[in-house]
Amino acid sequence: MDNPLLWTLISIQIFMGLYDTLVHHEGTERLAWRASQKLELRLHGLRNLLYAAIFLSFAWIEPHGAFAVTLALILLIEVVITLWDFVEEDLTRKLPWTERINHTLLTLNYGAILALIAPVLWQWSLLPSAAVPVSYGWWSLLATAAGLGVLVFAARDLLAAARSTRLDRGDPAELVRELPARRHVLVTGGTGFIGARLVDALVSAGHYVTVLTRDPRKAGTLRHPVRVIDSLDRIHDEDRIDAIVNLAGDPIANGLWTQGKRARIIRSRVATTEAIGTLIKRLQRKPDCLISGSAIGWYGLRGDVVLTEDASPAPAFTHDVCEHWEQAALKIAADDVRVVTLRMGLVLGVEGGMLGQLLTPFEFGAGFKMGDGHQWMSWIEQDDLIRIIAHAIADKGLEGVVNATAPEPVRNANFTRALASALHRPALLRIPAPILSAILGEMARETMLASQRVVPHRLLDCGFEFRHPELAPMLKKITGSVEDAALSSRSEIRPAV
Repeated sequence: MDNPLLWTLISIQIFMGLYDTLVHHEGTERLAWRASQKLELRLHGLRNLLYAAIFLSFAWIEPHGAFAVTLALILLIEVVITLWDFVEEDLTRKLPWTERINHTLLTLNYGAILALIAPVLWQWSLLPSAAVPVSYGWWSLLATAAGLGVLVFAARDLLAAARSTRLDRGDPAELVRELPARRHVLVTGGTGFIGARLVDALVSAGHYVTVLTRDPRKAGTLRHPVRVIDSLDRIHDEDRIDAIVNLAGDPIANGLWTQGKRARIIRSRVATTEAIGTLIKRLQRKPDCLISGSAIGWYGLRGDVVLTEDASPAPAFTHDVCEHWEQAALKIAADDVRVVTLRMGLVLGVEGGMLGQLLTPFEFGAGFKMGDGHQWMSWIEQDDLIRIIAHAIADKGLEGVVNATAPEPVRNANFTRALASALHRPALLRIPAPILSAILGEMARETMLASQRVVPHRLLDCGFEFRHPELAPMLKKITGSVEDAALSSRSEIRPAV
């Protein structure tokens, strides 16, 4: 098999497969943490086992006789599993265009490999059965590395498939059971990490939902029936809207804070909120309430100070963003609409957000703390946040600023240990603060290294019951830890401050 063209095609297959795995399966699609993808994960695991056998065989063995026939069968079985996988993917998820193109190229390239190797395998199959040791230099080393790599991902995908049933969070309708029946809720930012889960809960519970999104194509993944609009102008004056949940805004932690980025971050939030105010003025029947997003970044960098809703802020860009957003929402209260501003902490869920970005490195044993790890992290589990939003809509006596965080913030070092423990992995690394600051600038200093010890004083006073008040049990539950069966969250806990 000393054929440079064949080895070139094999190399292309290796690198395209690596791209598909890291960018799509681990990156944008996050298949290992989606309960719905159990069968797809199993197919990926089985296919990777076959690829491991193929690559290692190509690297060091020239199969003759029965061994050549066996390798030919493995190559054909891979084709069957890939076709099955294509069908399963189309049935269970919406593939991004990059993944579809990559799959097409992988298929064509694999077909070319089969066309080149088929005559060789036929000749080898006619020889007496033997596994003849061979070496092709750097080609063999590349194939070996690929074989060991896909073997690791085969094990990971099969374990993830076994774990997938433990990721099922139950009936999402339960998250909004406080709401009266048949509400019409307008959700801005309804295709985002928080908004999509809120829409899932509302639709499951039989409510009418209108989603405002800048990209209606993203709404294809939402639970239906749902009305999707790209402008509030599409809502008629006589339409009935009972509540508005305003979550729209340009992502704040996805790049350097250039002057242009800063302007977009603020403008996207203020413009949408002002458009909501304009909508409310022309509606014949005003909504009962506006639940408007904000964040604990309003408090700025406050170190170890315990921050309730009455705390004062410190100067920071995150404060400026939240202050502009909150002031825009506050103006709507003048139209006799109850306004609740949720200062949200770090929203934790396996399907996205900060935790979604950390799961892959932590799962592969590369867990790390940020800086010295002493900074406080004020967090909220994703489904608890949905319940807080529903509570804010239902409780007519609740208005003004509300800290939407769990009652027990933790230091970054404790968060790192808790996540590593939930995944049964070590977390021995540390990214020094100067490196984070040098690479990401002020964004790192105000998001990754900032210390904000926020407590939900008003939610606790009004009797809201957190399902996940503590970090470690919560992480074990939402990551499907095998130790989770014995865990149960306390219904309410007040922090020691």
